[in-house]
Amino acid sequence: MAVSRSLRRLLRVRELEEEQCRLALEAASAEMNKLRGAMESAIERGRRGGQLISASAGSGELPDRLAGMEEIRTGERFAALLTPRIAQQEKLVSTRRDEFMVKRIERRQAETLIEKTEQLDAIEEGRRSQQALDSWFGNKLYREGAQQEPSSARAADEDRPARHVKKPPPGIA
Repeated sequence: MAVSRSLRRLLRVRELEEEQCRLALEAASAEMNKLRGAMESAIERGRRGGQLISASAGSGELPDRLAGMEEIRTGERFAALLTPRIAQQEKLVSTRRDEFMVKRIERRQAETLIEKTEQLDAIEEGRRSQQALDSWFGNKLYREGAQQEPSSARAADEDRPARHVKKPPPGIA
């Protein structure tokens, strides 16, 4: 029972589907990392605004204080915009990861099926090979026995006492 071409084709399709899911997962993860980087930038922007306000309090510079307040506000707005997008992207990454795992399981199932079929084929081939060897050896023993039998039959005839056969009366031959 050799592995069919359709089974090998199924394995190839499963490998391609797994690869596509892996690429989609990587793309979604990369996008989530970009969003998290943008969130960190927004938080850092708010920190820099706070530092500007602290620095302006010591120097008394009003424009620095206003710029610092605007930086804090801008950072907070960006963070507020990015928070739902990050949550949405995390859900997408989770979905992509689940899809990838399903495709990986399907591919492994096809691989396992092919491996089991190949193992069964190897076992069956071993059985056939052993049967062929057994038949060959049996035939060899039979041939050797048949060749020795005529000489042993003669020896047995020589060991047997001769039978009394009636001779035809003279003149009737």
